[in-house]
Amino acid sequence: MAILSDYEEEDQQKPISSSSSVKPFNAVLDPSNPLGFLEAALEFLAKESDLFKSDSLVKDVNAVVRQVKDKVEAEERKRKEKAAPVNGNAEKKIKEDMPQAVVKEEVKDVEVESQMISEAKEDAKDDDKGARAPNKGNGLDLDNYSWTQTLQEVNVNIPVPPGTKSRFIACEIKKNHLKFGLKGQPPIIDGELYQPIRVDDSIWSLEDQRFVSICLSKQNQMEWWKCLVKGSPEVDTQKVEPENSKLSDLDPETRSTVEKMMFDQRQKSMGLPTSDEMQKQEILKKFMAEHPEMDFSRAKIS
Repeated sequence: MAILSDYEEEDQQKPISSSSSVKPFNAVLDPSNPLGFLEAALEFLAKESDLFKSDSLVKDVNAVVRQVKDKVEAEERKRKEKAAPVNGNAEKKIKEDMPQAVVKEEVKDVEVESQMISEAKEDAKDDDKGARAPNKGNGLDLDNYSWTQTLQEVNVNIPVPPGTKSRFIACEIKKNHLKFGLKGQPPIIDGELYQPIRVDDSIWSLEDQRFVSICLSKQNQMEWWKCLVKGSPEVDTQKVEPENSKLSDLDPETRSTVEKMMFDQRQKSMGLPTSDEMQKQEILKKFMAEHPEMDFSRAKIS
């Protein structure tokens, strides 16, 4: 039979539980330095446990970090999903509550902008169709041919395939019409001339079997042509500059007329009165001086 004192003696000989010997973890988390807290925790585990004796330590720690990260991201997604419907409804409500005047104003702005774009495109088309600056010969260089002019004549140069023979050329020169092309092909030029010409004084020739030159003698030798044939691009005659050396070849009357035309063109380009307008101003000044008793405050020169 066991004696009670024996049991008491055995109980006194049992070792004290290890839980009473664990040291407390005293590190405090600093939000600005979370890695410091983690380092302190790992040092504590190294001293108070067998964690760092495991061969798969890094793998185990990475698994724990990944698990915590996934949990945090899942909670963040849930929070955003809860907040999204609220924001969406608020945006919908703002649109529904927007005054109709504001909506109409936005539509009006779009219409105005669209109209401005259309007008800009139309202006660009008008510029393309408008008068162009002349080339050095006071004419124009076009895709299939070029032309130049003096007050007496118009010269047209048309490139043709090298080796072209004169028998392959079809050229008809009439008083008010010019047609040119190669036989068996659509005409390159076919239209009514800007002004009548002198047919007997006009001629065409094949030069070096590479281009054709057409010389048209103007019937009115006091005016610049705006285009070769009607409907083709026009030249800005205000920018025409005849060579001064050729003025000496003209008779005195013609030369005087040409010089007057050149002077008037320069005056117009600078916004100044022409020779005729200046002459009218001189006559009016002379008349005003002879009749000081009259009121000329409303007089206008037409």
